[in-house]
Amino acid sequence: MLTVQNITKKFGGITALEGVSMEIPAGKVTAIIGENGAGKSTLMKILSGVYQDFDGQIVYKGTPVVFSTPAEAQEAGIAIIHQELNLIPYLSITQNIFLGRELVTKWGTLDETEMRRKTKSLLERLHLDVDPDTEVGRLKVGQQQVVEIAKALLLESDVIIMDEPTSAISESEVEVLFGIIRDLIQENKAVVYISHKLDELFKIADRYVVLRDGKTIESGEMKGMCADVLIQKMVGREINIIRKQEAVNGCDELLKVENLCLKHPGGIKENILKNISFEVGKGEIVGIFGLMGAGRTELLETIFGLHSGLSEGKISVCGEEMHIQNPRDAIKAGLALVPEDRKKDGLVLGLDVRTNIGLTTLEEMENFGVLLGDKEAALSRKYIGELKIKTSSDKQEAGNLSGGNQQKIVLAKWLAACPRVLMLDEPTRGIDVNAKNEIYKLILKLADTGLGIVLVSSELPEILAVSDRVLVMAEGRLTEAMPAAEASEDRILKAAIPKTI
Repeated sequence: MLTVQNITKKFGGITALEGVSMEIPAGKVTAIIGENGAGKSTLMKILSGVYQDFDGQIVYKGTPVVFSTPAEAQEAGIAIIHQELNLIPYLSITQNIFLGRELVTKWGTLDETEMRRKTKSLLERLHLDVDPDTEVGRLKVGQQQVVEIAKALLLESDVIIMDEPTSAISESEVEVLFGIIRDLIQENKAVVYISHKLDELFKIADRYVVLRDGKTIESGEMKGMCADVLIQKMVGREINIIRKQEAVNGCDELLKVENLCLKHPGGIKENILKNISFEVGKGEIVGIFGLMGAGRTELLETIFGLHSGLSEGKISVCGEEMHIQNPRDAIKAGLALVPEDRKKDGLVLGLDVRTNIGLTTLEEMENFGVLLGDKEAALSRKYIGELKIKTSSDKQEAGNLSGGNQQKIVLAKWLAACPRVLMLDEPTRGIDVNAKNEIYKLILKLADTGLGIVLVSSELPEILAVSDRVLVMAEGRLTEAMPAAEASEDRILKAAIPKTI
């Protein structure tokens, strides 16, 4: 269906792809795997017409092609679900799905009724129970990811590229997506699937292609392959997954949350958060698990002062009650939040790496209102080295780095502020297994220094690997709290499933 021949792509002095070749057959799912920065997303953007300036050739259905725009690629039958969401927050779901391909009536006006009907049908197919007229900006990240998938399905394409399509959706939504992929394969479509979740690849992929440092390393059949061998091919060495060896009993209390409630902004009677209480001790890692819509992100945001007008309850840091009205108050109290959506809430994409890292410490790096460049440069060098951020220099724009390196910049920014409690919302979302391991090492190292850590994750192995205690949420309530040593996937999932009345 699609052949890539000796593709090379450079950004300034950085070679993102070098002589990459591969085949994408019809009627199969081809998994493209590799670390962050291996060139996977760059290659997919070339195939889908986002990048036109490259060396090499693309052969589609036996004919060499050059796409000058993404629209040309779509018209030819190649659709992409991007890793980073490409939605306009102030437009409705329907308007986003049909943007650039609007339906019109015989009188030349927008056929809003038909577009809404088709959107509703797509959302039902993806099991997303949301009004098609809802503004996309009001949806959670996972729901927005489902809208991205709906956009691609609308096109009825022959090649569907899925770049981390499950990074922000729940297990039940993953199963729905896999069902749709199987249907597409039955229709002899070609599916290109990129994911760092290796367990998914073994469930859905027929073939694999490994990229490392912008080069094609190997390709083959998934049948008979194992995760350890794939990881070695990705990174060029054996990776030992970090796990917490000994649980910490948080005796010295750093953070205490008592009866925290969050009202619904739409005036709905039922609260989003319902009487949440928990503590975090010195050097303790508290993992919080819940299905999409459980209120995990809202909990961290409320503690951080983002919903002060709608929240009630008591928050204490080091035994002292804090009146947190906004994030500035939270930062002064010693709290830091690495948000779920790094592009929207964690970074200023148009600024360079150095500036992003220094954003939380501007007062310490200025003299009479003038930034001290030497201090700023030293700070960025420190964290680029410690977190192994892959960048040509600290003056490179943050928006041009891979997702994993962007996440490391967000971590660096908050670590520079020297917090007492670090709250992490999906810190390894869209990050490869090696980068995940580095972040696990960092989390454990920070906990060893006495930092209190709250880790929200939708990946159960991650929660079990690094947590001292596990809290489970369902429908805005804490439904279970257990030491990590007593936790199991079955027990956690049972507590996470909403109880029907």
